[in-house]
Amino acid sequence: MLRTIRIKDLSLVRGERRLFSGLDLEISAGQAVALTGRNGAGKTSLLRAVAGLLRPSQGVIGFDGEAGPLEAEVARSDALHLVGHHDGLKSTRSAWEELLFQTRWTGGSEASARDAAARLDLDRLLDLEVRRLSAGQRRRVALARLLASPRSLWLLDEPMAPLDAGHREGFGVLMAEHLAGGGMVLAAVHDPLPVPCQVVEVGG
Repeated sequence: MLRTIRIKDLSLVRGERRLFSGLDLEISAGQAVALTGRNGAGKTSLLRAVAGLLRPSQGVIGFDGEAGPLEAEVARSDALHLVGHHDGLKSTRSAWEELLFQTRWTGGSEASARDAAARLDLDRLLDLEVRRLSAGQRRRVALARLLASPRSLWLLDEPMAPLDAGHREGFGVLMAEHLAGGGMVLAAVHDPLPVPCQVVEVGG
């Protein structure tokens, strides 16, 4: 199980523009961190760098498990979920087909997918094609993977933005349960997270 992420002296460059430099951050089991800052400051890019989708121009991102340091490739493939600003769902599949595909791809089962759908109030939507769902409903399908194939680190890009008030509250409960079980959350946000968290301004 992933227990700690250590980011040291991190710099990110996109194109010809330096987003930020010298970022230090440590996240431990049970902790949430909210990344704030203006649009274009590098919040999403930082999430993508932690997930291994962007290479930093400088610095180190390290992962520690219960028995010590983990290889970055192992940590990223087995211990984290990334839910981006775009939900990454195939529009022609039904919500159930897409949830089940993503759940199995990340190590979960049909039973865990059913349980996750119930927790996120998706049961009556599962037969609908993804393209027929509202933005909030699509986001709940994407978030269901977090529960269906549990992993220690949730990387979330504006996770609450399309959700209505009731489902924001419900997802806050799920996030709190994840943290209570030793999970971690690193989220790029404009709206406050519904759980106690450290706030880090990016590009400030």
